[in-house]
Amino acid sequence: MEERGKGGRASAAGQQRGIEQIIKAAIDRGASDVHIKAGDVFRARIDGKLLPLTKHRLTPEQTRAIAQHLISSEEDRSRLDRLRDYDCSWGTPGVGRFRVNILRQRSSFMIVMRVIPFDVPTFETLGLPAILSSVASAERGLILVTGETGSGKSSTMAAMVNHINQTQNKHVVTLENPIEFLHRDINSSVTQREIGVDVDDFPAGLRAALRQDPDVILIGELRDPGIIDTALKAAETGHLVISTLHTPDAVTTVTRLVAMFPPEEQEILRLRLSEALHAIVAQRLLPRADARKRVPVVEILIGTAGVRDLIKDENRTSKLHDYIRDAGDQYGMQTFDQHLLELVEEDVVTFEVALAATANPKDLEQQLRTLRHRRPPPSPPAPAEAAPGR
Repeated sequence: MEERGKGGRASAAGQQRGIEQIIKAAIDRGASDVHIKAGDVFRARIDGKLLPLTKHRLTPEQTRAIAQHLISSEEDRSRLDRLRDYDCSWGTPGVGRFRVNILRQRSSFMIVMRVIPFDVPTFETLGLPAILSSVASAERGLILVTGETGSGKSSTMAAMVNHINQTQNKHVVTLENPIEFLHRDINSSVTQREIGVDVDDFPAGLRAALRQDPDVILIGELRDPGIIDTALKAAETGHLVISTLHTPDAVTTVTRLVAMFPPEEQEILRLRLSEALHAIVAQRLLPRADARKRVPVVEILIGTAGVRDLIKDENRTSKLHDYIRDAGDQYGMQTFDQHLLELVEEDVVTFEVALAATANPKDLEQQLRTLRHRRPPPSPPAPAEAAPGR
């Protein structure tokens, strides 16, 4: 019996090594996510496309065993069959670090693993606009990084924390679910707290953070009115607060925040938001023209006096987009379409990809065609020099 037990353990260890080899192969191909689902093959998202990695479909038992392997908490492993949605982080030497979501579908398990690079990103490595260095250097206020799932919000926030850590002497407190990028203390002290491990939940962590002498507070997501209210209070009392929302652009971000509150509270919320907001950074990832990974397309709003006035007035908030477009050169702001034009002009993104990405294809097409007509024709090749002695 004992020998059989040892053999079973050895077999399980071998299976785990095989799984880790598949995951590592996905990372080597540049995967951003790995999907593991009962009844399906291993899949990986590479350059935005979900591609198969293996040929053999996983059984429910195999997927359950993988889920159990990825959960570090013994208590949570013991209640695995009662879990419906579970978030954690997982890493192993030689393979990588991951943000893990374990879910149930069709009564069996599915696992989505988001790759977390070991190196903390910078604005330069992410290809983000240089103005974000100034945005992240603010003393106080609310910075919102927005976009759909998989648009690179976590990486942008990590780059902001990295910039602060490299250039300032501050205490940064992060509340994350789970912790993704690991920041070592450089010029700042970075305290990273994981929801469910170091603190019960976001509201408790945020209330506690205000007692921990922070200069900067990073909140994984503004999920409900209570967290938004406390985050605004933190910004109003002189802290820099960085967080995310799943909104596509600056105007939608403002209207979504306001709409999360009861009608009788919305007017005062607009006033508070207008005074506290330092910047909105909305982003998407698009395929590059050279097919090397993806490039961020970014809309940037800065909390100027004009922006504050537009946020306060419900009837004028929709004009924020036009304000960003017209005041961009003066304040370093830009709309998505302005950034798309720049990327097409630099041959980073193709004409067709830009058209598919914009919310106003007719307007952008006209601007792109104007841009093409303005381009000087390519210079003719220089005549070949005569060989010496002829």
